[in-house]
Amino acid sequence: MATSMLISILITFLVIILVLYLVNMLPIDGRAKQIVRVIVIVIGVISMLKYLAVF
Repeated sequence: MATSMLISILITFLVIILVLYLVNMLPIDGRAKQIVRVIVIVIGVISMLKYLAVF
């Protein structure tokens, strides 16, 4: 049970890092990148909290 939860959290973390990297590669202005980064981080934190059974 704990191993499955840790693997899920690790995969979620890696996906967040990958998406942030891909957002950084997009040819858009800095303000839009910052907004997208914040959205991705908020969604990632909520997803991780869901795995930790907070939500």
